[in-house]
Amino acid sequence: MKPRRPRQAVPVGDTDPFEPTPARPVRCRARAMGHDTQFEPHHHPWGQLACCASGLLQVTVAAPSCEGGERPGYETTTIVPPSRAVWIPPGARHAVTMLEASQLHTLYIDASVVPADWRCSRVLVVSPLLRELVRGMDQPHAQQAPQQQALATLVLTEIANAPTQPLGVPMPDPQHGDRRLRALCEAVMNAPALHANLAAWAAHSGASERTLARLFREELGTGFQRWRQQVVLAHALPMLARGTPVSQVAAASGYASDSAFTAMFRAALGQPPTRFGPRFESATP
Repeated sequence: MKPRRPRQAVPVGDTDPFEPTPARPVRCRARAMGHDTQFEPHHHPWGQLACCASGLLQVTVAAPSCEGGERPGYETTTIVPPSRAVWIPPGARHAVTMLEASQLHTLYIDASVVPADWRCSRVLVVSPLLRELVRGMDQPHAQQAPQQQALATLVLTEIANAPTQPLGVPMPDPQHGDRRLRALCEAVMNAPALHANLAAWAAHSGASERTLARLFREELGTGFQRWRQQVVLAHALPMLARGTPVSQVAAASGYASDSAFTAMFRAALGQPPTRFGPRFESATP
């Protein structure tokens, strides 16, 4: 197997000109990023919305202890096409990797305007209005205080009202999680169609199927099949957004038929995969 080219690390300590404040609570930073570049794990006291005008991102966020009984000590990884964005709460440790050359837009949001129920990472649907507001914040004519204040108010309203989708994939803690489970999860993330069940993956993991099933429940709070479904959705959505035919997406996801893939997709997201093609994504409400 050809060795993977090392990813190019991007400095993370150059945010001073973009730090938000209570007086200017939303700041926008736009950058063109090359394929396979990454921001290594870091954190900061403000919140962040990560999205891209073009390309494809992978965003990993360490999960805090959230309301609803979620377990602390795992990460959530999301593959992000231009039609989606990831909310990163203040103080949350996170990393961002460019899976394709991307036009990255980052909103830095001061903790003073972050509502209490935004303490957990989430995947947001980017409406056409939110997309244009983000672009507008980066324009020279929008740097004056009145324009910034008006745009910030609209951006925060759009984020608060944006639909969310369950597209994040929980991953074991890299320091304290079981190494066998972590290795298996990374293998599935890299090739979700290779095997469809835990027994087949267990044969290459160094742990029994029973042990792995227990580790999924204990460390990630879910079963393997439900977890793998999240992986499939994370990989399928960007392919659909680029216009890949459903039949090809189904095959790349390990499904023997389009109908089985469509049934799973509709049950998970409430709409068929055809609704997530570029023709619909550009008009997402």
